[in-house]
Parts: sequence; structure tokens; C-alpha cells
Amino acid sequence: MSERQIVGCVESSRPTKIEQVQRIGEFLKPRPALRTLAVIALLAATASQVVAADLSGVWPQWRGPSRDGQVAASPVWPQRIDDGTLKKKWRVELAPSYSGPIVAADRVFVTETRGKKTEVVQALSRDDGKVLWTAEWPGAMSVPFFAWENGEWIRATPALDGESLFVAGMRDVLVCLDASNGKERWRVDFVERFKSALPSFGFVSSPLVDGDHVYVQAGAAFVKVNKRTGETIWRVLQDKGGMNGSAFSSPIKATIAGQSQFVVQTRERLVGVDNNSGQELWSQNIEAFRGMNILTPVIVGDAVFTSTYGGKSWLFDLVKSSDASSTTKSYSLTERWQNKTQGYMSTPVVIDGHAYLHLRNQRFTCIDLATGRECWTTQPFGKYWSLVAQGRQILALDERGDLLLINANPGKFELLSQRHISDSPAWAHLAVCDNEVFIRDLKGLTVYRWGATPSEKVAAE
Repeated sequence: MSERQIVGCVESSRPTKIEQVQRIGEFLKPRPALRTLAVIALLAATASQVVAADLSGVWPQWRGPSRDGQVAASPVWPQRIDDGTLKKKWRVELAPSYSGPIVAADRVFVTETRGKKTEVVQALSRDDGKVLWTAEWPGAMSVPFFAWENGEWIRATPALDGESLFVAGMRDVLVCLDASNGKERWRVDFVERFKSALPSFGFVSSPLVDGDHVYVQAGAAFVKVNKRTGETIWRVLQDKGGMNGSAFSSPIKATIAGQSQFVVQTRERLVGVDNNSGQELWSQNIEAFRGMNILTPVIVGDAVFTSTYGGKSWLFDLVKSSDASSTTKSYSLTERWQNKTQGYMSTPVVIDGHAYLHLRNQRFTCIDLATGRECWTTQPFGKYWSLVAQGRQILALDERGDLLLINANPGKFELLSQRHISDSPAWAHLAVCDNEVFIRDLKGLTVYRWGATPSEKVAAE
């Protein structure tokens, strides 16, 4: 049987949308074990199809359930975090990592680089932080001298499909672990498989799981692999790898101008890639100093926003070709606007047509996406912010260890409250699930909470 036949058999066994909705309905019925690890994959896979699915209690990938930094409207966030409302639940000391925590119903997955030679993954109990299992492999490497201050430890955030955890190791290795017990299911060494150069900054781009496949910027390319076997389905957008490759940005999936596709930012280009074939649908060169296209592009309707270190900020409109005689999919790409603001590593959140973005110069700005106008820009903060939004509220984790609660107001910067929560730098992306906030600093993971969880409220009733 060919590779395509194997993939086709797997895809034909998927549940229909009606069956998916029925399963989600069963999942949401009040009962003592309200959520189980095994159903997270179903929720993540159908989030874009079933609006009613409740993803507030999990954080399965980079930037959350929908990969856009947005969380469910319930439970409602507090108005302040500096008055005792936000309480520490537990903390676990860990070796350094830049990976954001991955949160399932009953456990939290974290990564570490121990002794500058071993990469470690742990599953911790969500209730108390106790270790449930540990997996490890050799994985250290040295980054270029000008990046030493940012450390030489694991960088990418893993992805969870409910059954498996997909972890990107520094040396361009993708490891699939059984989420229930940590046993290794398969491992792909992209340098060995494709004879590509070892990425100078390590494997930085965070994996994306969609259906039966995992998508990564690795092996000096954008790669689609079978999530059950690690088998390569296709490899596109190839570059030189090493110092001149080593993509930083993480891919996203979106429907633009009626076409489902992946939006991928390499170190030189912004590209739309067909889900099935890997064909390039459109492409745009993106200016950046030393190829530092780091943040994840943001989709706004049928437009794409990006911003780069040493470049600018842009919004591009995409229109699908109306040429019926064309045998290939094509787009016209138009620059709606550009401005002088320079993003860095922080991906913005979009609220009511405005992008809230932390900049290379450490300031925070609000950009009107319709016009490109800067509504306001603050004084400097730290070097990096991770951002999560609910409604008009934004939680921002500053790398200096400060947590800020901000009201998204295009008229002015409106800081509601803030709290210093870590003396250790906090470069990893924060996670927010139900009423819990997960903060990964370079020395450990701390979980905070406010109010009662939905399951606790159901039990009380």
C-alpha cells in the first residue's frame, strides 16, 4: 500500500461533523470527571467547526486553543490582579526553557534543558504539580555568540492532540510522546533525514497539529509529517538552513478568501501554503535584519499582518483569482499599508480591529488595522511580552517577571493593575485555562488562580 493510500485510509476513518458534535455534547455533560485527556484532540480539531465547544479549560499548543492568544469568555477575568484576587496555587522548580506550558484536563506538560546536555519533558499534576512522568534525550547545542545572552536551552512550545505530545528539540529533532505515560512513539531527526544544516539557533518554530498531521518549520523547510508515524508527507519552502535558515516564526492555519491554507513566515518570505499539496498559493518578501522574522503572522479577515525586527509593520490584502481558465490556485496580493513600527518576538493580539503589539524598542503600541495608524505608544517595558486576551482585557507577561492586566482601549494605554510575580526572567508564553494562570519563568512553573473552576461550581450545585 502506498503512502497516499495509507493516509487516505486514515482520513476516511474520521468521525463526521455530526458525530463530532455528539461527542462534544457528551463531553460537556456535568459529571465528576468533566474532562479527560483523550478528548482534547477532538476539541482542538473541531474548534473551528463547532463554535459551542468549550476550550476554556485546556491550552494544547502555542498561543492557546485557537493559536491566536484568545481565550473563552467564561469564566470572566477579574478587574484587578494586585489585590489578593490572584492567588498562588503551587510552584515547581525547573531547569531553564523557553517553551510555554501545555495544559490538559488533569496535567501540565513542561520542558527543560538540564546540565546543558539533556532535554527533558515532564507531565505534572494540574492539581498539585507532582511529577506524573519524565522523558529525556540528549539535545544541547551552542547558539551564535551574539545570542548567548538569550540562553542555550529548548525553545519551541510543544503541541498536544490529546493522545500524543509533539516536542521540538533544539537539534532539529521532533519527538512524539505518549501523553499518558511519556513513552516515546517516534522521533524524527530532520538534519539526518534531509541532510540539512543544523539550525544555528536551534528548533525555534512551534509545531502545529491539524487532523492526522504535524506541521513544522524544520529541516530547512516547511514540513508535513504523519502524526502517528513521523513519515514525511511533503517538504516545501526549502532554504539554506544553518545560520541563513533556522526559521523563527510558527505556522498558523486559516481560511483566507475562501481558501483553507497555512500561513508561514520564513526568514525572508510570508507565504500561503495549500493544506494538501504543499503548493505555494502566494508569497511576499518580508524585510528584516538578519532574517529576524520572529513573530507569528496574524490573520485579519482576508488580510495578513506581520511586523519584523529591523523592518516595518505591514498589512496585506489577499484576493483569490477569478480566472476560471486557470488550472492552479492563485491570489493577488496587495499591500494595504505599512508603517515604521518594528515588532520583535512578541506576537500581537487583535481586538476590535486593533493590533496590540510589543515592539523591538520595548514599548507597547496599538495599531488601527484598517489604516495602519498608531493610536498610541507607551514608554519602554521589558524585552518581551507574551499576550493573552479575553474580550477587551489583555494579560501581558513581561520578561522581567511582571504580569499586567490591560484594558484594550484604542484611545489610550489603560493599565488596570499589575503584579510582580517572578525575579527570574519570564520568556515563555503564559497560558490561561478556566480561572488558572500558568507562568513559566527560567527557574520554574507557577500556577495562580482566582475564584472557583466551572467543575467546582457544578460539584457545589
